[in-house]
Amino acid sequence: MTEKVYTDYFYDEPAFNTHDGGYVPLERMDVPEQPLSIPPLLEPDKSTDTDTYYTLIAQAGETQILPGAKTKTWGYNTTLLGKTIVFEKGKHIHVTLKNELPELTTFHWHGLNVSGPIVDGGCHAPVYPGETKQIDFTLDQPAATTWLHAHPCPSTAEQVWHGLAGITIIKDKEEAKLPLPRNYGVDDIPLVLQDRRFHENNQWDYHADYDPDGVQGPTALINGTVNPYFDVKTQKVRLRILDGANRREWRLHFSDDLVFTQVGSDGGILPAPVKFTKLMLTCAERAEIVVDFGQYHKGDVVTLYSDDVPIVNFRIGNFAPDDSVIPEHLAAIPNPEPTPDLPVKKVVMSGMDEEVMIDGKKFNMQRIDARQNVGDVAIWEITNTNNMDGGMVHPFHMHGCQFLVLSRNGHEPYPNEHGFKDTVGVNPGEIVRIKVWFTLPGVYMYHCHIIEHEDGGMMAQIEAVDPKHPQTYELMDMDTLMNAFAKERGIDVKDLWMAGMDSYDKMGMEM
Repeated sequence: MTEKVYTDYFYDEPAFNTHDGGYVPLERMDVPEQPLSIPPLLEPDKSTDTDTYYTLIAQAGETQILPGAKTKTWGYNTTLLGKTIVFEKGKHIHVTLKNELPELTTFHWHGLNVSGPIVDGGCHAPVYPGETKQIDFTLDQPAATTWLHAHPCPSTAEQVWHGLAGITIIKDKEEAKLPLPRNYGVDDIPLVLQDRRFHENNQWDYHADYDPDGVQGPTALINGTVNPYFDVKTQKVRLRILDGANRREWRLHFSDDLVFTQVGSDGGILPAPVKFTKLMLTCAERAEIVVDFGQYHKGDVVTLYSDDVPIVNFRIGNFAPDDSVIPEHLAAIPNPEPTPDLPVKKVVMSGMDEEVMIDGKKFNMQRIDARQNVGDVAIWEITNTNNMDGGMVHPFHMHGCQFLVLSRNGHEPYPNEHGFKDTVGVNPGEIVRIKVWFTLPGVYMYHCHIIEHEDGGMMAQIEAVDPKHPQTYELMDMDTLMNAFAKERGIDVKDLWMAGMDSYDKMGMEM
């Protein structure tokens, strides 16, 4: 029986970002190819059978991205992006958070099921310049590729644009049994997909490039590398792909329409492998794919494209034959029954530009928009009502949980959406049903992950409640954050400009 190979991007073509009025097409920059930068692993400070300790530093620096002047960048324990953190399921993790930046930041564990709002690291957990804080959590979720990024309201977009986005990898015993590449840096490779515009002296200028529908640049940065190549030394390579861009969707395919196999999504290994020639990722989504280069020979080059622009060249070298077979069953995905008599939670994502909202409201840091008991299994319906100029895909993200996608407009979800997800792209006019449950109490955000949209107010908050142990949370307020940013920048708060402020001002709404 011939295996099914999917050959389209699934999402609604009229809503692709290529149709945006402010679309910035990718262009291959005329600079020499460079080896793909592989983020080094972050070594723990200490590790025992039960506990692991890390120190995580948000820092400013300079990175040699292009010939000539270095680019001013931010990163975690490095000058750009972050060192890759590897967690083991079941371990108790202790993290020392240090902020060596000139302004406040937060450390958000995107995809980790940790308590909110402080450990989760959203806007209620600022770490001020020169400050050190401690957090800890027990990791209890399957092997997955997750990530770490800044999340201070309303400057999430600008800080991620500066470079604060790092890969985190969860490992467990079940994934370790699968015949998948896992030699990090050799056949197990992260690919952080981003885009930037370089201004005078190779610098980035977020304010100059600002667009309320999402900042884009014409140059692809893959792990912070322009025009990267990777030397293939094994027949099979596992790529852990993250759409780490503020706005850009990535429509990926290889030269020769090379078939690849997706084995994981946001929240971990899929129940079964899915074969593709094309894969579209919306902002913040992850996909783990295995590419078999067995049909190629030393000296060949296989190119990964986004649309029609080459973004990574894979230079084929010598490799030993690999006849391993990815099994038809990969992982058991829990699928609990919905809690009886719970109403369906309906969420409406609307608007573009400054008009973006959730349920007709812009985000307020001190407002709780929904409540759900810990352990309850609820059905959520996410609707994207926007159809202005063909509309746009809004990637819907939830903190503090991994959900299951049940349907799109009453039909089956896409073939690679049968595993755990924390982000799902919702087409214009579409209703996506998801199954949601929380394992830890706390206050969590849910929002569009076009990052300028969340800064512009397309965000809301849910409290996951433990009825037996009710808690009260001290939530941050916007005035405190804005005054802190102004003080750190040495200006009056009335002169402060930050991503998202225009969206509130033009709609006559308070932040």
